[in-house]
Amino acid sequence: MGILLGIFTLLTGVGVFIAGMNMMGDGLEKSAGGGLKKLLAKISNNRFAGVGIGATVTGIIQSSSATSVMVIGLVNAGVMTLFQATSIIMGANIGTTVTGLIVALSGSDGGGTSIGFSEIAMLLAFIGIMMTFFKNEKVKKIGGILGGLGLIFVGLDIMGGALKGNPELNSFFTTLFEKINFPLLLIILGALFTALIQSSSAATGIVITMAGAGVIDVNLALYIVLGSNIGTCVTALIACIGASANSKRTAFIHFTFNTIGTIIFTSFLWPSDPWFANLLATLFGKENYELQIAMFHVIFNVVTTIILVPFIKQLVDLSIVVIKDKKFDEENRQLKFVDERLLKTPAVAVMQVKKEVEYMASLAKENLGRAFEEMQNKDGKNKTELYQVESTINFTNNAMTKYLIQLSPLLNSRDEQVIGSYFHVLNDLERIGDHAENFFEIGSQMGAEELSFSDMAFGEIMEMYRKVDRMFEIAIEAFDNVSAEHLKELTELENEVDGLKKKLSSQHFTRLATGACKVEQSAYFFSTVAGLERVADHLINIGYSILTPTGDQKYSKIKA
Repeated sequence: MGILLGIFTLLTGVGVFIAGMNMMGDGLEKSAGGGLKKLLAKISNNRFAGVGIGATVTGIIQSSSATSVMVIGLVNAGVMTLFQATSIIMGANIGTTVTGLIVALSGSDGGGTSIGFSEIAMLLAFIGIMMTFFKNEKVKKIGGILGGLGLIFVGLDIMGGALKGNPELNSFFTTLFEKINFPLLLIILGALFTALIQSSSAATGIVITMAGAGVIDVNLALYIVLGSNIGTCVTALIACIGASANSKRTAFIHFTFNTIGTIIFTSFLWPSDPWFANLLATLFGKENYELQIAMFHVIFNVVTTIILVPFIKQLVDLSIVVIKDKKFDEENRQLKFVDERLLKTPAVAVMQVKKEVEYMASLAKENLGRAFEEMQNKDGKNKTELYQVESTINFTNNAMTKYLIQLSPLLNSRDEQVIGSYFHVLNDLERIGDHAENFFEIGSQMGAEELSFSDMAFGEIMEMYRKVDRMFEIAIEAFDNVSAEHLKELTELENEVDGLKKKLSSQHFTRLATGACKVEQSAYFFSTVAGLERVADHLINIGYSILTPTGDQKYSKIKA
């Protein structure tokens, strides 16, 4: 019963520890959301910059697994190349060592006679959680960070107490590790345990706590830490299921990188056993087992990165050879810039949502152009492409609506407002796509019936179309740059389009009366003019969405 109770207590500590990591990571990510956007905007083919970005992002969100999943999402969305992703993953492995260093501080206590860092940090759990009840967003974020940090140490204290205060459990683990005193078995154990809890930081933290309690020898702990670096790849491997070939390659590179590093260090540690463990004791204190293991984790990831950074291209080439491209499947189409994996980092997801909306806008604008080309030529040349694009627009609208519903609860109030406007913009763009399809069908039907607008009537329609096309340019520019600079011109053009609708309808009735136009053309003419006027209304909504979620035209008198 003593062992069973001790295991329950130990698992409780593990749960609190992981909850604290997640809480602190979420708080840091929300506080640094803008910073993450800026960092990712600087992604380039400079491998060293990529390593720095990966280390920084992971240091902020406290999870190399989360960074890897986010990177897979960006690769899957076509935003990041495999070369860029590889360097960021290398940096992520370095960034994840921060948690181990924090855990090592748990050894800086007061020995029961004074208050140490660990006790102070645990007090932060109470203070931080109380702060999360405040209405002020900044206070809540800071509270999340402090509360999470405090819970990490509460979890460590529970784990340490379970091991130190229960001789039966202590003896059980000591005997267990003595029996599996074989490097390869210890590496496999570390990999399996990390795969189970899906966090190398947590696995390393638990090993550090065990070493501090005297349950496991430092030399044996090093092999478990090596295995944890392989086990952490499981999260990324799971995340790439159903994703693009490049996403799978990213996960493969992550696994390959950590496996190569483990092989290199095992080849060095095993023959020299226990020389390296003695060196760590000399450098970081003979009795400070926690810091010895935490620093080994740092050394492993830094050295492995230094060794493999020059071979990023070769790792990418190997992944391409191992994982072949798959053919495009219409039924399994995907969004271009957005991926569900990015929900783990909402600030980045918001940035990618904007790109997806802009891409959808470009598709709608292109289809509008194809439709009026068909009205002019009536040759059906663009039919297949137009309907394929319209299908993509409809898919994007539906998929993005579902994605935004998932994303909304994860955002702060400011980003939530922005996402609210995107719902309306998506709907407006989808309606513009429908109008483009209607215009194309008008052209096709007139061709089938061998009807044509008179030169004057077609000239009037094209004048109206050009104004709408200019409105499209302004609306997209305003949305892209979040700038109201040209909204006054957008409003003026919309007023002109409204005026043209009335003017063109009146002139067409005059032509009918004089016989310049046929009655058969009238329905097509009025449908085209009315459709263009409605497109202009949708474009006003899109342009003014940067000021109000619904594109409310009460802002139409804004000064440029």
